[in-house]
Amino acid sequence: MDAADIADLGKRWAAAEVAGDLGTLRAVVADGFRLVGPLGFVLDREQWLGRYQSGALATQRLDWREVEVRVHGDTAIAIGVHDQEATHQGNRVDGTFRATHVLVRDEDGWRIAGMHLSPMGAPPVFAR
Repeated sequence: MDAADIADLGKRWAAAEVAGDLGTLRAVVADGFRLVGPLGFVLDREQWLGRYQSGALATQRLDWREVEVRVHGDTAIAIGVHDQEATHQGNRVDGTFRATHVLVRDEDGWRIAGMHLSPMGAPPVFAR
């Protein structure tokens, strides 16, 4: 059941990113959430959410696929492919990334505590 719950959470997260749904995004990430972006930058929860709140990040498409989940008690690791079409501050930030999500389980269920994105293949266009 845990792997199915985590897969469902991944679908809700990806749909919320495309919709810019701050309520769902707030609900699916843990308080201490951190994102390590594809160029090595680190965003805390409020910085990550703020990109949507300000309109700086607009995601047109986000596929979260080929996901493998490993559960270790109240912690889980989900590794998959994050394929996106998006803009940040008007610049294209499209890319395909190998992504690792670290999830934690609390009394309300699973939450994403961290994400790490690594470009697959050539560097993404925005990094050249």
